[in-house]
Amino acid sequence: MAVSTTAGGTTAVGPKALCPQRLTMEHVTSRWGVLVLIRLLERPHRFAELRRAIDSTESVGPVTEKMLAQTLQNLERDGIVNRDVKPVIPPHVDYSLTELGHEAAEQVRALALWTNERLSQVERARESYDAAKGRA
Repeated sequence: MAVSTTAGGTTAVGPKALCPQRLTMEHVTSRWGVLVLIRLLERPHRFAELRRAIDSTESVGPVTEKMLAQTLQNLERDGIVNRDVKPVIPPHVDYSLTELGHEAAEQVRALALWTNERLSQVERARESYDAAKGRA
């Protein structure tokens, strides 16, 4: 019987449990995971500046504090993001990519760039498909 932790943090048992590879893929390719990885490729960020950087991304709605914290926690647990807490008041926390995270982020960025470069072809294919299926 398979047991795993789902993307939402709950435990799943049985056939609905995610395999470890699928769970990692979900964390890396989630809506916010992709943006976190690409932003952290630039440099380490503090939480608030990472949130602002993500919110400034075109065509993406704002990320909630809870969702960003959950995304970072999942990526940290997977060994992709490093959380560095400085012992000062107020606490200073920097998020950066681990070596593994840098590798994953490069792959995600390559896919994002490919998507941008090929979007016109994808849109034409969608139009052709919809026309063939009689969709408006």
